[in-house]
This record gives sequence, structure tokens and C-alpha cells, in this order.
Amino acid sequence: MVKVIASSVRKGNVLDVDGKLYVVLTAQNFHPGKGTPVTQVDMRRISDGVKVSERYRTTEQVERAFVEDREHTFLYEDAEGFHFMNPESYDQLVMSAEDIGDLKAYLQEGMAVMLSIHEGIAIAIDLPRHVILEITETEPVVKGQTASSSYKPALLSNGVRTSVPPHIQAGTRVVIATEDGSYVERAKD
Repeated sequence: MVKVIASSVRKGNVLDVDGKLYVVLTAQNFHPGKGTPVTQVDMRRISDGVKVSERYRTTEQVERAFVEDREHTFLYEDAEGFHFMNPESYDQLVMSAEDIGDLKAYLQEGMAVMLSIHEGIAIAIDLPRHVILEITETEPVVKGQTASSSYKPALLSNGVRTSVPPHIQAGTRVVIATEDGSYVERAKD
């Protein structure tokens, strides 16, 4: 653990508050005309996902946990959880479905991901910005509908629903943004 002043806390930092780990979602410094400057920190408890909002004086000390970000390769999912391997040391880590959340739909065998590791335990995952998936079903093209008019619903090969332009048909491979599941472009392969 490292003690830092509250005003130096940034988004993505991991803090240790009363023995529990929290990931910082936002951190803002406020300097009122009169009174003490404060830092407003919104964070999520890593163990159970509960969101908390705290206010610290900007000079107050907070404990920042040491977290190592390291690339891992996704191997497979089983009853134990999602298995990842460090490509350098071949060590394997397991993350639960709750820890991965909605991102589990985008995990693909052999995919390189960044894991945030604290004391040998994976506490957070960062996927590539885009993945390539196949459209399994979508509505047929309506004659006279222009490409710019509107998107139509489609089902991806990973079971996620998204919206695609009217010219995209079932069987087409497309690039999807992992942060919100939105269509980016037709895959160039």
C-alpha cells in the first residue's frame, strides 16, 4: 500500500478503504471560494460491485493499493470460472462471471486481454476495444429503405443483440465495440 494525497487520485486507481478494495470511477477536485478544498471520489467496491461516494480534504492521505496490469490470454470457461494464462510465465488465473460482468459475452478463445492483479488475484479485466463477430439473424432488407435512414436489429453469434445498417445480412462478419456492443463496421476479412 502507498499513501497518497486525495487530490492525486485518478480514474482507474484502486484504493484500500477500511481493508476493502475500491476502483475509482471518477475523481474531482473542488475549490470553493471559502473553506477547505475537497476531492469527491466515486468508486465501486471490487468484492461486490457496490458503488460508494466519498469526500476527502485534498491534503488528506488515502491508501492506494498496488495493482499490476499484465496481458493474459483467455483459454476457456468452465464451472470454476474463466481461465486466463500469462503468455510469459504460463501461470493461470481464474476470474468469476460476476467479476467479468457483461464483458463475458465478448471473450473469445485465444483473445489477449489486460488483467489487473492485486496480490495474485485478478480483480479487473480490460478487453480489446473491438471484436469481430458474425450476424446469425437479422430482418430482411426493405425495398426503398436508404442506407442512412435507420438501423435494424440483429443477433450476433455470441447471443448479444445489436443494431446494424440495413445492407448487413445474416452470415456477415462485423466489427463490434466491446464497451457498448454497438456496430462499428463490416469486417475486412
